[in-house]
Amino acid sequence: MKKILRILLFVFGIYLFLLIMPISSLDKNMGGNYNNTSQHDFINEFFGTIASSANLNRGFPLMPIRDNNPMTSKKEQLGKLLYFDPLLSGDNNMSCAHCHHPDLGFTDNRALSIGHGGSGIGKSRTGGTVLRRSSPTIWNVGYNHKQYWDGRADDLEEQASFPIQDKNEMAQDKNELIKELKNIPEYVQLFNEAFKNDDSSNSLTFENVTYAIAAFERTITANNTRFDKYSRGDHLALSKSERRGLNLFRSLKTRCFECHNFPTFNNPDFKAIGVPQAKNSKPDLGRFEIAGKGYENAFKVPTLRNIALTAPYMHNGIFETLDEVVDFYAGGGGRAHGFKDSQLDDKIRKFDLSQEERKDLVAFMHALTDESNKPAIPNRVPSSLPVVPAIDNESLEIVMQNIEYAEPEMNNIYRVGKKLIVNSGQAIQDGIEMAEDGDTVIVKYGEYFETLMIDKSNITIIGNENNGKLPVLDGRNILPDAGVGTGSNIEINGFVIKNYTANGLMLNRSKAVTFRNIHCENTGLYGLYPVECVGVLVEDCSVTGISDAGIYIGQSKDIIVRRNVTYGNVTGIEIENSVNALVENNEVYNNAGGILVFLLPNNPSKVSLNCKIINNYVYNNNHVNFAEPGSIVSNVPQGTGLMIMAGDSVEVTGNRFHNNQSFGVSVIGLDLFFGKDFVYDVDPIPDACWLYNNDYRNNGYNPAKIVKDSGLDGADLLWDVTGYNNNWDEENVTSIPPILPNKDWSWLIRKTNYRVWRLLFNIFG
Repeated sequence: MKKILRILLFVFGIYLFLLIMPISSLDKNMGGNYNNTSQHDFINEFFGTIASSANLNRGFPLMPIRDNNPMTSKKEQLGKLLYFDPLLSGDNNMSCAHCHHPDLGFTDNRALSIGHGGSGIGKSRTGGTVLRRSSPTIWNVGYNHKQYWDGRADDLEEQASFPIQDKNEMAQDKNELIKELKNIPEYVQLFNEAFKNDDSSNSLTFENVTYAIAAFERTITANNTRFDKYSRGDHLALSKSERRGLNLFRSLKTRCFECHNFPTFNNPDFKAIGVPQAKNSKPDLGRFEIAGKGYENAFKVPTLRNIALTAPYMHNGIFETLDEVVDFYAGGGGRAHGFKDSQLDDKIRKFDLSQEERKDLVAFMHALTDESNKPAIPNRVPSSLPVVPAIDNESLEIVMQNIEYAEPEMNNIYRVGKKLIVNSGQAIQDGIEMAEDGDTVIVKYGEYFETLMIDKSNITIIGNENNGKLPVLDGRNILPDAGVGTGSNIEINGFVIKNYTANGLMLNRSKAVTFRNIHCENTGLYGLYPVECVGVLVEDCSVTGISDAGIYIGQSKDIIVRRNVTYGNVTGIEIENSVNALVENNEVYNNAGGILVFLLPNNPSKVSLNCKIINNYVYNNNHVNFAEPGSIVSNVPQGTGLMIMAGDSVEVTGNRFHNNQSFGVSVIGLDLFFGKDFVYDVDPIPDACWLYNNDYRNNGYNPAKIVKDSGLDGADLLWDVTGYNNNWDEENVTSIPPILPNKDWSWLIRKTNYRVWRLLFNIFG
């Protein structure tokens, strides 16, 4: 009796220990308040922006401006004079404009800039200290969230202070600079006027020098390119080649838009793309030198506006032309230069381009040129030191190109009221071009070989059924995409889409998107692909033969996916980094993975919240995983029914999970895919997921090799013991671990159970 009592007391002691003691190693993956105020602020801001500008003519974001440095004309004019004044350098021989010249795209057209001690400008500059990186452009620099290639400066004010004082750049002592400025009456007056202070000792400060320069740099904006004119409705502003290039730019074939999205053509993230090191140069780890682990070889995503003016390219100027840049990306980025897949951003993939496609893509980038707001170089500065002269841009990219501008074309598209009739042998695109607000483009049965450019709002494109047959969009394994576009209130209904190399239908940054009664077969990475959209309906479609996700909806909000059939894909349905999704009454079978609900790092949307998986039939998802090696979905185990990875508040009920050889359902954090050392910009832990009243049969009977190699077995349910707020109210199931929490558990039992399994996982791996 005493022995039993001792055992019970021992067990109870362990229980209390696991419950009460603070053990950070056990609690680190517990999760937290996923549904917090900051998360909802992000949702409102991110998706609110999409909803308010769901077309190509998007307003620029608010420019970040310090509260204590408001923009004024006098401050901007003062900043301009300082920008061009060599007085800011220690030897009075170098201004900001020497490295950021307005005639050189606000760069210096050099691979590596030359700082202190140099003479001349542009490619003719010689002597002096060779810097470790190229000079990034100042065009639209005010929209950046970080400055410099490595993001070491938070804003333009901070950035302006660095080169002036850097011994390798302008090599000026800030106190000496202020003395020199105070000896120039004109500057004293200008500072007093700009900063509204009669006392020069208070207005003429080094801080105000940086404030004035920052104010001037925020005025250097480009927003009236031929692309912008096209976006505003002038469909003749772009040549046919440039329009084809725009399609390629947005295509999953190139994935350019995923890092260089409209309207700024950059994003706030830092990406590791594998830029090769220049000969005889020291290793440059980029953002890693500032932010540490997780940012190895990552650099700021630069704007592509005025890109034709700013050759050579990349942080080290390794590429002379845009053709070389395109070839670099087409070759898989750094893969051809010794970088491993794990060292590169997951968006970097190989792709093939014809010579015509390469020409079209480069032509589009040339259409991003706009110097209409270029400031004139001042004739003089208050110091009377020589100002940089005007100079011819020596970039190889600005050699005059033969641009063939589109001319209005006569077509035979027949209009009946608000309906446009496209007959077999005609071009669907002609009907789209003619479509006005509220029109329906009716496509008669036939086969169409084209890529649709759908940059309009409030239109319906519907296939006219003929004896049970739908019109066919056939890319013949030549064209990359069946349709690409941006707009609001767009419905595409009644088509067979097949044999495209990159994607079926992709709508980006759109609002109120409907895909209905569409059959996609063999269309590359994705079948149906609305991304960064608000209000998405995908229903009564079927998708097969896709090497990533048959139906992919990413970075979107207010989603319905229902009554679809997906089979023979790597993954059937994927909801990624999205909010408020309903996935119901779908048949999902013979994919490698059935349904995925993911929150992935390094995407524009940083949240996955409120997804309902209801009444789906998910069975026999045992297809070989044929995804591109290195892609995220290549790690989805063959035989997965439903995988929830880092998604929060996912409700799963009324589904049938049958005969999935690895797992019926898995709920996991990001570490299983990315490793424990990965640095995340999202919450990597699934929380508040609830699985109940589902039917599980014969799952986990033959787990995939990737599962076995990890030391796991198959089961109906898998939980990696991250996020203790998850619940499984299921009956007659096999699970890993064998005891899963449910809604009825008290927080005491829940916390203890969580800690027990975390302890065991830590001990046994």
